[in-house]
Amino acid sequence: MAQSDNPADPFKKALAEATKVLADNPDLSVSYSVDPAGLSGDTMRLPQVSRRMTRDEVLQARGAADALALRHKFHDAKMHSRYAPPGEMARDLYEAMETARCEAMGARQMPGTAGNIDARIGAEALRKGYDQITDSADAPLPVAAGYLIRHLATGRPMPEGARNVMELWQGFIEEQAGGTLEDLQAKLADQGAFARFARQIIDDLGYGDQLGDDPDSMDDDQDDDAQDDAEEIEEPDSSGEDDSDESESEADPEQAQEDQQDEQQAQVSMDDLADQDMGDETEMPEGEAPTEPPQAQPVSDADPDYTVYRTDFDEEVRAEDLAEPIELERLRAYLDQQLDPLKGAVGRLANKLQRRLQAQQNRSWEFDREEGILDAGRLARVVASPTTPLSFKIEKDTEFRDTVVTLLLDNSGSMRGRPISIAAICADVLARTLERCSVKVEILGFTTRAWKGGLSREAWLNDGRPQLPGRLNDLRHIIYKSADAPMRRTRDNLGLMMKEGLLKENIDGEALEWAHRRTVARREQRKILMVISDGAPVDDSTLSVNPANFLEKHLRDVIAMVERRRQVELLAIGIGHDVTRYYQRAVTITDADQLAGAMTEQLAALFDSDPRARARVMGLRKAG
Repeated sequence: MAQSDNPADPFKKALAEATKVLADNPDLSVSYSVDPAGLSGDTMRLPQVSRRMTRDEVLQARGAADALALRHKFHDAKMHSRYAPPGEMARDLYEAMETARCEAMGARQMPGTAGNIDARIGAEALRKGYDQITDSADAPLPVAAGYLIRHLATGRPMPEGARNVMELWQGFIEEQAGGTLEDLQAKLADQGAFARFARQIIDDLGYGDQLGDDPDSMDDDQDDDAQDDAEEIEEPDSSGEDDSDESESEADPEQAQEDQQDEQQAQVSMDDLADQDMGDETEMPEGEAPTEPPQAQPVSDADPDYTVYRTDFDEEVRAEDLAEPIELERLRAYLDQQLDPLKGAVGRLANKLQRRLQAQQNRSWEFDREEGILDAGRLARVVASPTTPLSFKIEKDTEFRDTVVTLLLDNSGSMRGRPISIAAICADVLARTLERCSVKVEILGFTTRAWKGGLSREAWLNDGRPQLPGRLNDLRHIIYKSADAPMRRTRDNLGLMMKEGLLKENIDGEALEWAHRRTVARREQRKILMVISDGAPVDDSTLSVNPANFLEKHLRDVIAMVERRRQVELLAIGIGHDVTRYYQRAVTITDADQLAGAMTEQLAALFDSDPRARARVMGLRKAG
């Protein structure tokens, strides 16, 4: 056979063979065409690769090949068709989520496929102008849902244009289907379970009317009909039955025994139906006694034994819902006035932090690559020696861009005055600083709704004061700034900390667990949670009727859980209180004026590439 003179042929042949292996099908037929890529049975069509073999052509071919191979490997068309909804929007959502499932399964088992598929998704998103969309009404919901499923399943950030579409719809999807999405990881490997999961998501998003009949309930109805038909079969006469039974028992004793068991079961079914017809006068058989209600889920993931007397009086509230805009503006002005002398020092520390972060953002390049951006600095040697190959360079990725920082501020009464003012202004300045470095920041606060127990204690008193009631106060968890909200829109919210009567008691364990759950649910790869507190958890109402270490033990259990799971980097700053006995990463300052320096140094240390330098600044406490 004559050797081909097309330089792209070796690549195409290698890609076809790799695709067959990835799809686990040696009989797969792979062809290249200018038509859209697709898969039909054992025939796969990939994008054409020209003689020039441009970077975009290669990435498109690789990404399409990996995506289609993974769908061939992990997708069951019959199962997919069984659960597919008839409505147009519902079906589009269903298809997009199934595609995301197959790609996520591939990323789990063969991580190399993720990068190729990312390149394909990014190129497609830019071609369709997804990066230019500013209104969710212009962004396709099914595409956004598929991107979000893939992002949550793999933990990988989406390419720029795809991320824009996903983020435009993410808030809506998580608000409507957040509870269902929590089961995503457990459903990926089972296509049937994932199909039911996808249908539930579609229902949560408001398109349940397009789902059609539930395939599982239809199967149950068919089974019931078959059972009813079997029960309606007419019994033969007694003489024929005796002769038949006798002859069959002589010929095959085991078959006769099975027939006898079937007759007994049928008789039991008829008896049950007769009992049901008799109404309330007949007792229900023991096997059909009503089941007991399921046990309530534990309040705390860290300690199943931690109890709360009432949770219906607790609240998670946005800062803007606790005061009118005019009042927030006035409180913010008061905060700025109180801390005007300190803002200069805090600003200088923040600028120092920004310089340290941006120093890592400076471009870093890998040279002498076979593909990438042409290295113009080395063109001279090509001119001097035309046989010298061109040199390319690739920009290295920075390590910290995909990061979210959560600041959890103690809003207890002991923070009243200068400590809470400094905490508020430090959170403000650091949030704006980190935003400039592409690091998202969430600011949370925790206190209680009332002194001495509030409505929970009143309910406890009315119920006769049961022993060991558990936490006996009404929580108030405040969202001053969500991670996705820009600081310029939430700036006034921090003034709420100056409101008279806001700061009450502190139940640190539940607040930390709440902040941890919010942080873990974020899509960023790196998550940091900083706690700022001035003391141990104290709530007079709870501690007066429970063991003295009830709240402190729960705090220790939550910290142990967070540090054991390692999904979030946890650190703490104690103001006039030694928190190193609780947290592995912690520092203690003696005065609130030191808070700005401690916060900036702690955050800067987390982004330091030298682990020894990080350890020195962080003041790590050895476990055990």
